[in-house]
Amino acid sequence: MNQDRQAILYGLGAVALWSTVATAFKVALAWMSPLELMWLAALVSWVFMSVLMVKQGHLPQALRHGWRTAAWAGLMNPVAYYLVLFAAYDRLPGQEAMALNYTWALAMALLAVPILGQRLTRMDIVAGLIAYAGVWVIATRGNIFNVDFADPLGVVFALLSTLLWAMYWLLNARDERAPLIAQWQNFSVGLPVLTALLFFVGPGLNWHGWQALGAGVYVGLFEMGVAFVLWQMAVRKVSRTAKVSNLIFLSPPVSLLLLYLVVGEPLLVSTLIGLGLILLGLALQQLRLTTNRKSAI
Repeated sequence: MNQDRQAILYGLGAVALWSTVATAFKVALAWMSPLELMWLAALVSWVFMSVLMVKQGHLPQALRHGWRTAAWAGLMNPVAYYLVLFAAYDRLPGQEAMALNYTWALAMALLAVPILGQRLTRMDIVAGLIAYAGVWVIATRGNIFNVDFADPLGVVFALLSTLLWAMYWLLNARDERAPLIAQWQNFSVGLPVLTALLFFVGPGLNWHGWQALGAGVYVGLFEMGVAFVLWQMAVRKVSRTAKVSNLIFLSPPVSLLLLYLVVGEPLLVSTLIGLGLILLGLALQQLRLTTNRKSAI
């Protein structure tokens, strides 16, 4: 099996896991608060990454270098990003939070203008207008001329999570740390902060049953752990990143189906239309990036 085929299999594995997390979020949040879920998931993910760090011999290097970057990066991811994301899932139907969160790539293109000094192309503007028209459809649940959102705070949390995620990657554009080391250091910074928030601001550590524990462990192990490793392996092995990056478009339909079958969420027509517009905007942006790469060769 050649490397591209292996990369696509790794990418499909990561996308398959990411397709389940919207359902896992909703299942876990039925019992736990966003802060409790975040703490448990971060703990599980940190333990998983620590095992990988020891197994691959990265721990001595990680203990010596990179903590200056991790000091602020860990506060953004996992702390700020996931707390805001889970707050969005706690207030909105999973299908809406998931769809709105998919606009992070477009948010990154917009934020790259002030942060990296990049310019927006016409295609970026068109893609953004189409995608954020989809956001409006979802936020208003189809009543596009009515600004009385069903849950405005939930929509704000969902869109804020996209800004945090986009800013995190833009500010890390010059991060020289290896991906696994960076992730482990960030979680090493974030976990004590989350622990302090849980016990001094939040509800403390409570037992919510085996189903809640299982859902939280699943989120930490697979969404933050295994999926991250699989995606990094896919990106590292593939000859062209576009071959695996396009796989992400498979995730939303599967996520919607699982939310319907497992959580019992009725599929809203407004979500389907809005998600379609968001994916169209992302596809146009991806087409522009692919065209630029080809012209640069």
